[in-house]
Formats: sequence, structure tokens, C-alpha cells
Amino acid sequence: MGMTTSCDIAPGEGLDVPGAACQSDQDTNAADYGVLRWLVLATFIVILNETIMVNAIPRLMDEFDVTARSAQWLSTAFMLTMATVIPVTGWFLQRVTTRFAFGTAMAVFCTGTLLAALAPTFPVLLAARVVQAGGTAVMMPLLMTTLMTVVPEHDRGRVMGNVTLAMSVAPALGPAVSGVILQWLSWRWMFGIVLPIAAVIAVVGLSKLTNHGVQRAGDVDWFSVATAAIGFGGLVYGLSQLGAESSAVVPPYAMVLFGLAAIAVFVRRQLVLQRSDKPLLDLRTLKQRTFTVSLLLMSVAFMAMLGSMILLPLYLQDVRDLNALQTGLLVMPGGLVMGLMGPSVGRWFDRFGSRPLVVPGSLGIVVALSMLTTVGRTTPVVLVLVAHVLLMISLAAVFTPVFTLGLGALPPHLYSHGSSLLGTLQQVAASIGTAVVVTVMSWRATELASGGAAPLDALVGGMRWAFAIGAVISLAVVVLAFRLPNRASVPSPADEVPVAETA
Repeated sequence: MGMTTSCDIAPGEGLDVPGAACQSDQDTNAADYGVLRWLVLATFIVILNETIMVNAIPRLMDEFDVTARSAQWLSTAFMLTMATVIPVTGWFLQRVTTRFAFGTAMAVFCTGTLLAALAPTFPVLLAARVVQAGGTAVMMPLLMTTLMTVVPEHDRGRVMGNVTLAMSVAPALGPAVSGVILQWLSWRWMFGIVLPIAAVIAVVGLSKLTNHGVQRAGDVDWFSVATAAIGFGGLVYGLSQLGAESSAVVPPYAMVLFGLAAIAVFVRRQLVLQRSDKPLLDLRTLKQRTFTVSLLLMSVAFMAMLGSMILLPLYLQDVRDLNALQTGLLVMPGGLVMGLMGPSVGRWFDRFGSRPLVVPGSLGIVVALSMLTTVGRTTPVVLVLVAHVLLMISLAAVFTPVFTLGLGALPPHLYSHGSSLLGTLQQVAASIGTAVVVTVMSWRATELASGGAAPLDALVGGMRWAFAIGAVISLAVVVLAFRLPNRASVPSPADEVPVAETA
């Protein structure tokens, strides 16, 4: 891993003062962890913007005179850009230094944020969201790759628990933060407040960051870039259009099939490039069973989480008549509890392993979503709050061990590719989860309305079925939890970087 302590070295290896050497390595570890602190802060602020626009949609519709369908593109375009850019980051992070990647990501994000705050028209605001997403897409894999490089295996659970704050809590807090801002200020302040914070983090982070890992020379395969953009972008776009009225020239199902076909071409191309060790996204990560199981489990968990995040605001605002601020405050406790639990979950993982956390956590996800299947027009809001907090606690118990186990099973030269693959499938899983719940809700609501049910009762019935689908999907998380090892597997020597390649 490039970070050993003298305490781990056997006697007789030439260390006359073990205590001094051990102290030196502890100082190095502290400096490296300081690097992660700034990466975590940067990742938190950029991921927060993925969901911060949810509560601003009605106000933007009035100000720019656009339809709800057009306004939703502010979130869809962000997610679409993430899915398009992240597959390229595995290659990118191996060719540039840590500081260059960080500086580029934050510069792009700050540029998009400034453009969004000053946007005079809706198309400019939409373009700004795309620029923001481009910076965010680099920060997520950069954080995970750097963490796996600088943190020794015995401490990864604790450190990964802190990283959970950025990776999972930020999107959960986005609607709450926007609700508070919109209660008293213009929507432009959602970007105006974020911009100086992001700029300070960028400047201070660059002064503190050091470079980690070894850069590898190599040209980019532009055919792979094109097929990745068309494939993952087309798939996410097609999924985002399912279950909603659309006048698009290309039907959503056709776009999904087209995206899958392009992804198949992309995968075939990577298998060919792997023979000369030049893939854009190295799929040899999937040869590690623990990583593959972790990847599947995280994808299914994200489907369940994002599906509930879409449905809860709809239920609270359209059925229970809560405003944006009240809705944001109601879902805030779950996000805060999730973040506060992160460090504790990490320590428990280091001490007890994954199963005492992942198995109860996966069962908690099923229970929480099952509770939400009972919501109605007069359901106590406290029940919704309890269900949401239970869901966030359960996801916290799952995410940290799974992140750590999955990436820890890879050899160091595949960390960046594993992080990119994980980030890409999270975006695809989020799109699938959103498409499934919206489709089920719309279909069931239409069926009930045609049977004579009142519009509000039909909507509630559709939401119940959508939550039920989420609960059924989450059963797969339970099955996969039992297939995870309790501790990280050690990569075999055959998976390490060849000597010639390292040189």
C-alpha cells in the first residue's frame, strides 16, 4: 500500500530505533489523513448540489416560464453528465497528479456554480448544471482512490466511516438545505452561498494536498470515450423518461435499448484494450468476487434509497400539504443521523468485520420501506419520520463496510478503475430506481382512478405500490449481504501491477 509502520517490520531488519521510526510514520499518517479531510469537504460540497435543486423547481418554473418537465432537466442533466463523465475518470486519475485532478475538478465546479448563480435564462442555468456535474464526477472517484492509497487496511473502516458523510449524507441533505434557503432567499443564493465555500476549500485544499500514486503514460482511446458517453448517457436518459409523459422523438424504451447496445460495444472494446493494458475502464476489477458482490449490493441499495428520496417529498407535499421548508426539515434528521453514525460504523467494522453491520442494516432497509407502504392521507407524520430515520441508519450500516470491502479487495493499480465503476453504476442504479418507482406509481394511480377512486386516494395507492416495489428490491440487499466476507480479501500476487508497467 506504500504505507507501512516500523511496528510491522520484523526484528533484525536494520532499524536501530524502532520507536522513533514508528513515531515518524505516525506523523506521515496524520499528514495523509489531513489530505483526506480536504477531499471529503470538497466532495461533500459538490455532491450536495446533485439534489439541491429538488425544492426549487416550482419557483424556477414561474421565473423562467418553463414547464415542470423542462425544469426537471436541471436534475436529470446533472445525473446524465455524471453517468457520462465518471467512466472516463479511472483512466484520467492514473494519468494526472492528485493535485491536478483536485484543482481541475474544483475549478470546473466553481465555474459552473458561478454561471448558475448569474444565469439570465433557463438554457444558461441548464448548461451551468452540466458544468457543475463535470467537476463532481471527478471528485467522487478521486476521494475514494486517494483514501485506498494512503490509508492502511487496518484503519480503513474508521476513515471510510467519515467519508460516508460526503458520499451519502450530502444528497440526503440537499433538499433540506434548499428548503431553508428558499424560505427566505432567492434560488440564486443556493449557488451564491455554495460558491465562496467551494472556492475556499479549493484554495486551501491545493495548498495542503500532496500527490499520491504513480502516474502512467498512455493515450486516451477516443472510441471508448464516445461509446461510454453514448451508452451510459443514453441509458440514464432513457430511464429518466420512463413513467412520465414525454414527446421525445425517440421513445424511452428505444433509448434504453440503444444505450445498452452502446455499453455492450464499450465493454467489448475494453476487453480488447486490456490485452495491451490500455483500457479506459479496466473491467478486470470484476474478477475479484468481493468487489463484484459489493458493487451489486451498493447498486441495489442506491435503487432503494433514491426511489424513496423521490417518493417522500411527493407524498409530504402533494398528499400532506407540507411546504418545501417543512419537507426539508422532516427529512433532515435522517441525513444527520446517517452522518453522525458514519465514524462509529467505521470503528465497529474495523473491530467486528462486515456481517454484524451489513446483515442487520440490510434487514433494516426492508423494514423501513415496508413501513412506508402503509402511508395514507392521515398517517401520523411521526411514523414517516421514524421510517426515514431507520432507513438512513440502516444504509449507514451497509455503505461503509461495503465500500471498504469492495475496494479493499482490489490491487492498488485498480483502485481508480474500481472507484469509477462504482460511481458509474450508482448513477445508473439511481436512474433505474427512479424510473421503476415513478412508473409503478403512475400505473397504479391511473388504474385506481379509472376504477372510480378520488384523485388523491389514487395517488396514495400508487405511492404505496411504489414503496412496496422498493421493499421487494431491497430483499436482494439481504441476499447479497450474506455473500459478503466478514473481512477484506487480500488481492492475489497475479493481480498486482507487472514490474515493467510499474517501471
